[in-house]
Amino acid sequence: MKNLNQKKILLIICGGIAAYKSLDVIRILKKNGSKVKTILTKNAKNFVTPLSIASLSQEKVYTDLFNSENEAEMDHISLSRWADLILIAPATANTISKISFGLTDDLASTVVLASNKKIFIAPAMNVRMWEHQSNKENLKKIKEYGYEIIGPETGEMACGEYGEGKMSEPNSIVKHINNYFKKLDNNQKLRALVTAGPTQEYIDPVRFISNKSSGKQGYEIANSLNENGFETTLISGPTNLNPASGINFIKVKSADEMLEEILNNLPSDVAIFSAAVADFKVKSVESQKIKKNKIFELSLEKNIDILRHISNHNSLRPKLVIGFAAETSSLKKNAKKKLSEKNCDWIIANDISKKGIGFESDFNEVSIFYKNNSEEKFKKMRKSNLAEEIVNRIISQLN
Repeated sequence: MKNLNQKKILLIICGGIAAYKSLDVIRILKKNGSKVKTILTKNAKNFVTPLSIASLSQEKVYTDLFNSENEAEMDHISLSRWADLILIAPATANTISKISFGLTDDLASTVVLASNKKIFIAPAMNVRMWEHQSNKENLKKIKEYGYEIIGPETGEMACGEYGEGKMSEPNSIVKHINNYFKKLDNNQKLRALVTAGPTQEYIDPVRFISNKSSGKQGYEIANSLNENGFETTLISGPTNLNPASGINFIKVKSADEMLEEILNNLPSDVAIFSAAVADFKVKSVESQKIKKNKIFELSLEKNIDILRHISNHNSLRPKLVIGFAAETSSLKKNAKKKLSEKNCDWIIANDISKKGIGFESDFNEVSIFYKNNSEEKFKKMRKSNLAEEIVNRIISQLN
């Protein structure tokens, strides 16, 4: 598993009988060249000892939130920044519950909340606990936060019962992590361009034509692409959002500015046009503020259709061009028409007449229409989760 070489893994071990498996996880990671630091929860020390962990990892084992010897180091920050990835194995029902509610009463939960890294969780618990509605709700929440669940497996448990809830085997967990790094390494060769937010077409120095786009979906897609190893450029109209670190972020206002920056940042392997670009601009922008007692008429002209322009560009067209369609009626008909007329590969369409999704919301409900005449519908979900679904499909197509 060559993708693990020199990778820095922060392993959090919780208090469950499956904690003994974490020793094998450390052994396999070390064998494949990874650096492993470990946090033991208070209850985990009842199942495995700091000495056994330190002997295998050849690193210090962390246990307390506030340690007088390392007070200046702020372990909950330094550990989360040191790691390339955080793995919680085993993750008990108690720990999953704490994470889902954002509780920070020990070092492990504080590190998780303070982390800016990918977090993998390998649950281990009794089958009845696994199947309990409260646990399912907690798992749903942490998935929405972007944490990835490994397992659990179905089998005989230490308590003598049989069912789902058994921690995945160490080899399976490590292979899962290796595949994650492999995907990152493969995607580092790929370039992505994303547009987001509204544009502003000025009438005079204080007034402009715009729309309700918040930019949230485009920013989430850019963040997900960045997390998955793409060299990502985000070109955004005015929003109140901030992209993740590592993204090449370019601010624009008008459609003309957006097109210019797009052309400056091509070629790319994939381009996702989620920005709500104004269809029209003012022919002649007034240099002074128009007084309200003055009668005037706006003379408009069409903006260039950015999606159509890039999709039909002979030399700069990305391998995969994805457009967005915000519709209020006849979603399928209008989306398929746009797919054909604009010569793009996918159209992602949503019905903005539905309450609680689309503009200014953290949720979306979309259908993807593909060039091969197939389509895929997604139920209502957080825009962050939808971004992951979209990016997974982008990776599959490009690779």
